Amino acid sequence: MAFTLSEIMAARRQQRGSRTAVDVDEYSANPTQAFTFYNINQGRFQPPHVHMVEPLPHDTPKPPGYTRFVCVSDTHSRTDGMQMPYGDVLVHAGDFTELGLPSEVKKFNDWLGTLPYEIKIVIAGNHELTFDQEFMADLIKQDFYYFPSASKLKPENYENVQSLLTNCIYLQDSEVTVRGFRIYGSPWQPWYYGWGFNLPRGQALLDKWNQIPDSTDILVTHCPPLGFLDWVPRKMQRVGCVELLNTVQRRVQPKLHVFGHIHEGSCRMRARLQRCRCSAVALRKGGFHQEHVPLSCAAGLVLTEASSEALPCLF
Repeated sequence: MAFTLSEIMAARRQQRGSRTAVDVDEYSANPTQAFTFYNINQGRFQPPHVHMVEPLPHDTPKPPGYTRFVCVSDTHSRTDGMQMPYGDVLVHAGDFTELGLPSEVKKFNDWLGTLPYEIKIVIAGNHELTFDQEFMADLIKQDFYYFPSASKLKPENYENVQSLLTNCIYLQDSEVTVRGFRIYGSPWQPWYYGWGFNLPRGQALLDKWNQIPDSTDILVTHCPPLGFLDWVPRKMQRVGCVELLNTVQRRVQPKLHVFGHIHEGSCRMRARLQRCRCSAVALRKGGFHQEHVPLSCAAGLVLTEASSEALPCLF
């Protein structure tokens, strides 16, 4: 993905006056019902709100003056042999380990060190258990071992686990400005099978999303917003966050939203190994183009309402 700073500023001027406050959605507890209602009554997941983009070869030349962002997610310590497309900034949307063990974090950090990107930005996902200090405090008190490898860790082994990420910028409910782009990252998600960074749907999650600045250009979350790469076929359910959807489309309106988490949303599962996409997207005035190469990772990309003439972009 590539954007010029002038396009960012033009989009911001266009957005002024169009933002609205976000409250807990009446369908918050039932995302599948929420999707049905908003799809039928408001068409929020269809054109003109959504524009599907045909992929281009990953080696398509980058226009002068652009910044290309390469986005990945859910690599789960399986980075050996991965071939990454070229770009300027790497964004990893979480679940870079299986359990957040220090050894896994070190391996991931070593892999980051081999990549040529000028800047690398990383957030945690629900599998980075040790990054969620409150979760770990409760886990090690349990009489049974739900996650044996993690629950047997001593606090001194994981309290500073973030410091092991020396080859990237780690974001957790925080932001960084890169090449003029304001980037905000957050790991939280609706409760999901007792993993890390879980919160109840509704106000608890909305409180986290309310921390996202209005002027965010690129939003990175681990969980998807409702309706985008969040369908779980075996459960016949949508699992995206309604409050995140409303925050993205109605208030923050970032230039780009990067997320992962739901493997089924963007890949086919075979032998418990996901075959997904690592994506790079270029934004130009009035349109988008996207490049991707098949890799063992997943990244969801949504370009939001009011960010330009073209709206959300999915693959």
